[in-house]
Amino acid sequence: MKTLINRQFDFMGKRRIAFAVSAAMLLVAIASLLFQGLSLGLDFTGGTLVEVRYSAAPSLDAVRQILEAAEFRDVSVQTFGASTEVLIRLQQAFDPDVGERVVELLRQSGDSVELVRAEFVGAQVGDQLRDQSGMGLLVALGIVMLYVAFRFQYKFAIGALLALVHDVIVVVGIFSLFQFEFDLTVLAALLAVIGYSLNDTIVVYDRIRENIRKSRIDDMPTIFNEAINATLSRTLATSGTTLLVLLALLLLGGDMIHYFSVALLVGIVVGTFSSIYVASALLLTVHLERKDLIPPPKEADEEEEQLP
Repeated sequence: MKTLINRQFDFMGKRRIAFAVSAAMLLVAIASLLFQGLSLGLDFTGGTLVEVRYSAAPSLDAVRQILEAAEFRDVSVQTFGASTEVLIRLQQAFDPDVGERVVELLRQSGDSVELVRAEFVGAQVGDQLRDQSGMGLLVALGIVMLYVAFRFQYKFAIGALLALVHDVIVVVGIFSLFQFEFDLTVLAALLAVIGYSLNDTIVVYDRIRENIRKSRIDDMPTIFNEAINATLSRTLATSGTTLLVLLALLLLGGDMIHYFSVALLVGIVVGTFSSIYVASALLLTVHLERKDLIPPPKEADEEEEQLP
């Protein structure tokens, strides 16, 4: 009985089903972004940040409930470094006395609480970060398209670019759908997802190009299937080990990198899927042919005509 690594899967035969799945994910993501939007963190919206120190590790849920009962809006509570250091984010205008008010409320439960700092994150900084981060994503995608076009061929660049856009929209859409907090750590994760997905796509593209040049047949779906199956063991090993590390970060890394880990987990799964069923399958949609990579040889009679 053949093992999973040696088994040949008909990936291209299922591409229409995969396209339907991708289209459904994109529609849900775009609809959520349009009608619900993102739950932006203080890095983008501005607000108040309060850091306090406990003598013993507190319950974050209890801290959040105390502040929400005092009518603080959009409270975000997470540990900051040690388990006794708590970072509180409040999406509201800054008040010089807000730090003392928060500490007094937390001390009412009998805990020993000390104020470390209370500061304001301005909306102007948030607007600047949002503009620069969006421009960074666009520049990254543009550079990727140029790189793939020069290394392979422009049809490969189209597939790679659409795959990366697909990955970014799906990850951001999931954050919008479930209203996960979107901050600069998540933005960093998106850039990492672009790099990971591109690397996976380049590996598959290399094998596709090599198989096209070596093969004596013109059946592109068969050539693509052989290339994807040849890289499948490498893809599964890389994705599997990466997911194990990310699961450890998600479970043990604390609140500071919680959504960073979530974004990477989703991005790795979606990126692996898109490397096969978006980046590769789209090459069939744009009608990639052997002559796109191998110029046709000159006719023998044309060469003879040039002889004196």
